[in-house]
Amino acid sequence: MDTVIEHFLKYLKVERNASEHTLEAYGRDLDQFIQFIIQDPTSLSPERIEECLRNTEPLTIRLWLGTLMEGGLGRATIARKAASIRSFFKYAHRRGYLDQNPAQLLLIPKQAKRIPTVISENEMENLLSRTSDGTAWSNQVTAILELFYSTGIRLRELVSLNEGDVDFKQQQISVIGKGQKQRIVPFGIQAQKALIQHLETRRLLIENESYQPAIEKDNAVFLTKKGKRIYPRLVQKIVKERIDEVSESNKKSPHVLRHSFATHMLNAGADIRMIKEFLGHSSLAATQIYTHTGVEHLKRIHEQSHPRAKNMEQSKQPLYSSKLENGDSL
Repeated sequence: MDTVIEHFLKYLKVERNASEHTLEAYGRDLDQFIQFIIQDPTSLSPERIEECLRNTEPLTIRLWLGTLMEGGLGRATIARKAASIRSFFKYAHRRGYLDQNPAQLLLIPKQAKRIPTVISENEMENLLSRTSDGTAWSNQVTAILELFYSTGIRLRELVSLNEGDVDFKQQQISVIGKGQKQRIVPFGIQAQKALIQHLETRRLLIENESYQPAIEKDNAVFLTKKGKRIYPRLVQKIVKERIDEVSESNKKSPHVLRHSFATHMLNAGADIRMIKEFLGHSSLAATQIYTHTGVEHLKRIHEQSHPRAKNMEQSKQPLYSSKLENGDSL
């Protein structure tokens, strides 16, 4: 017999179209909470679990979150776990599994607003100008970097990409984002060239002819050297190594390329609502984090350009920076 937790996870998958990543995270959070309220690994029967859930008090949930905080977990992680518990109890109460909702008044800890880490346009140009040496692996690395920066797609969206998702004629890709929502994202001519070159040499990636390549099974665009679909950790390693060559930024993940895509687009005058569609955000609020970096960009231009933004000695300098003279968009 399925437990209420299993019913909840099925609800998330079927009715809410939650991703596998979300399901795994919620499942882990609920498992941790169950371990906390039972505290006896020999008593984890379905009946015992549901009994403890029915008897859960609001204070118990707050104590659990306090324990996590004392354990050194970050604010963002604790906020997600609190959201998992609140969603679960709301579901269980509405579906009649529980007589009360102990998490009804639970407040989600506010997360500090962090300006996303980006690499500069000059660093990005330097990163992408390092042309492929002609080998199949180098061609794939170039295609990965160009596609990330040209589209702003997420890591899991790139890993899941199949050849049928790429429309070279229209210069666009089809991806499945969070909530299993499909969207169409355009890409530029440089990404197109890199992708074509990669696909022409993709089979040469495979080190052993006995391996059955993923291109024969589901037309995976990016592969490992064993012919399997490329996996997230390998892509993270590739991106980190390449960003290491051009930037001293502390963060060197694929998400930095996504942040850089959005920030550079915004700095060049793109409408934030269009950037929202590119990124696949469900609300404009998620996209507005990039306006903070945009404001910093405008502040620098103001300080460099406005005659009353500097002291008298500085104001004798040329009115416009060389960057603006080269056509930088405000």
